[in-house]
Amino acid sequence: MLTKELLKQVKQIEIRTRGLVNEVFSGEYHSVFKGRGMEFSEVRDYQLGDDIRSIDWNVTARFGHPFVKVFEEERELTVMLLVDMSGSLSFGSVEKTKQQIAAELSAILAFSALKNNDKVGLILFSDQIEKFIPPKKGKSHSLRIIREVLSFEPQGNKTSLKTALEYFNHTIKKKAIVFLISDYFDIGYEKILRIVGKKHDLIGMVLSDLREKQLKEFGLIKFRDAETGEIKFVDTNSKGFLRSFMETQKRFNEYRRSLFLSSRLDSIEIETSYSYVKPLIDFFKMREKRW
Repeated sequence: MLTKELLKQVKQIEIRTRGLVNEVFSGEYHSVFKGRGMEFSEVRDYQLGDDIRSIDWNVTARFGHPFVKVFEEERELTVMLLVDMSGSLSFGSVEKTKQQIAAELSAILAFSALKNNDKVGLILFSDQIEKFIPPKKGKSHSLRIIREVLSFEPQGNKTSLKTALEYFNHTIKKKAIVFLISDYFDIGYEKILRIVGKKHDLIGMVLSDLREKQLKEFGLIKFRDAETGEIKFVDTNSKGFLRSFMETQKRFNEYRRSLFLSSRLDSIEIETSYSYVKPLIDFFKMREKRW
């Protein structure tokens, strides 16, 4: 049953992200993500400046004056959102959690796909596959994706990017644009990442929070590990603890950056403290230059 509060949140995200899609991202999305090729559309009268190689000689002979073939981009694409639902996504030290940011990013991508007549599907995962929504078109389908990312309660708490990518690889056979949305607190997924990256257009969307990078000295505080549920008291004034904490975060980040770089895959880093608009625009501009 959908609660009033959830419906309100979905509506707010829809209003905010649809505006961004209409004003900023729709054209960028269309120019960056190309269709599968060109398909015949129609014939029309030859006009000065048309390429003579496009003349349809059969139609020209039948009507006694030149006609040209018109081709259009075979546009329809499949977009897949692979969204991490592990316990660490519930963390957020400012206004929004990483899960809320993931819902807004999913909305932008779903509405961009909708506006360009592309299909969009969803895989929610933790250390297991939590939910699969096959790719479809339509506004109601896009709104369902937002609701699921925003409110889904997973069975698992830990993260397995390997599980998510393997499931996707076995389920979606047709080439797709794949957005892997996670905080990437995981290792051991390098082989399947490269396999998926060679077949599909795989883009990493990396969510982080400022407090995961700059933990301050608060004294003795109670920590709860969002993925294991373990609770312990730690002294944040301890130089040894701070050093160990930062080294762990650094290790995950360096592993992920090195893996994406060596696999020649793109990634977008998004922090909950700042707007995601600039990182997305920078990504689209970078991809446009590459074309």
